[in-house]
Amino acid sequence: MGFLSSEKVIVGYDLGNEFSQISFSRSETGEVETLSQVAGAENYNIPTVLCKRSGVNQWFYGKEAIRYGEEQQGILVENLLELALDGEPVLIDGESFEPVALLALFFKRSLGLLSQVASSDRIEALMITCEVLDHRILDILNGVVAGIHLKGVKVAFQSHTESYYSYMIHQPRELWAYQSVLFAYRGSCIKTYRMECNKRTTPVVAFIEEREFPFPQREDMSRAEELDSGLLKIAGEVFEGNIIGSVFLIGDGFDREWMKDSLRYLCKNRRVFQGNNLFSKGACFGMQERLNVSEVGKEYVFLGNDKLKANIGMSLMRQGQESYYAILDAGVNWYEAEHEMEFYIRDGSEITLTITPLIGKNGKLAQIVLEDFPGTIARLRARFYLEAENLLVVEIEDMGFGEIRPATGRSWREKIELY
Repeated sequence: MGFLSSEKVIVGYDLGNEFSQISFSRSETGEVETLSQVAGAENYNIPTVLCKRSGVNQWFYGKEAIRYGEEQQGILVENLLELALDGEPVLIDGESFEPVALLALFFKRSLGLLSQVASSDRIEALMITCEVLDHRILDILNGVVAGIHLKGVKVAFQSHTESYYSYMIHQPRELWAYQSVLFAYRGSCIKTYRMECNKRTTPVVAFIEEREFPFPQREDMSRAEELDSGLLKIAGEVFEGNIIGSVFLIGDGFDREWMKDSLRYLCKNRRVFQGNNLFSKGACFGMQERLNVSEVGKEYVFLGNDKLKANIGMSLMRQGQESYYAILDAGVNWYEAEHEMEFYIRDGSEITLTITPLIGKNGKLAQIVLEDFPGTIARLRARFYLEAENLLVVEIEDMGFGEIRPATGRSWREKIELY
């Protein structure tokens, strides 16, 4: 892995509470690789921990932090993502620290691993992926990005679910021509992701069903039989009634020593892959798609929990002809969906939106009544955004009508359930 002095890199960063990983590509269409902490080894996991050396302002991250903590040379700070979610100041060595600042410090230090392949100013774009995305996590991630001062870098976020989708559409089609299942073994549960595509739509709509199953932690081989039968039962439930072409196992807990009957079942007429860097690679592929949509990316749209699942538009008169105006398109992340526009309204006080779901539900018209609308003609400014995956917010402001009618400053705000 040579040092790249001039090429831009695209980074996929999987940020976890226990471990994190960094993948990268040298271009918008290039091969995606994962950084290893040991050259030539698949040592991808970076422990998401910091250690402050006792009595001095010296910090370590990852495996080095764990070593200093074990040698009792400093104070180990674990669960950095959970601490940031809690939001309470963290007391370390008699000093109080903001948890988001600690997470940003870890993030910045770990990104330094990219010096193996490029200097930090060569980062073109960064996709951060987490197991779950909600407003609280997004606030934290935005705080982390602001705290590390990445100038001129395009930054985006996506969930593990979407990272799985991004990874799959960049694999040979025979692996996902039918359905594909990912098993993620972490701690005391196995999370499954089953991806399927509805080829009757254009573009083809891809869905991922997520399920979570309690599962024993892999502590010693005395529980091998229990682990084996447990995985066999979960696989049977997830596979039932479905045609599965490929299976992916991620997590250090999966071990062929205990996977006897379950592995035989998984491999029956299916291709099975094992590893642990799928999400960071998927994040990198996801950013490649944002920068330069591939042919397969044009054919498919992913409608996960984070996605807007309806097209939203309205009818407008253009050059004397009534035409459809697209406001928000299905397939974008709901928390990134936003549109502003200006238009004229005449002889009325209602605005009608056309909402067309892509998930098998009937389309509908949503009317917004502008109560106490002043006058018969006005220029309006409207802002559209989502407060949740299913909740559209519309904010409208009266801009007046030139010299004929000054702006009144009136505004209206409406919330609309999409489906």
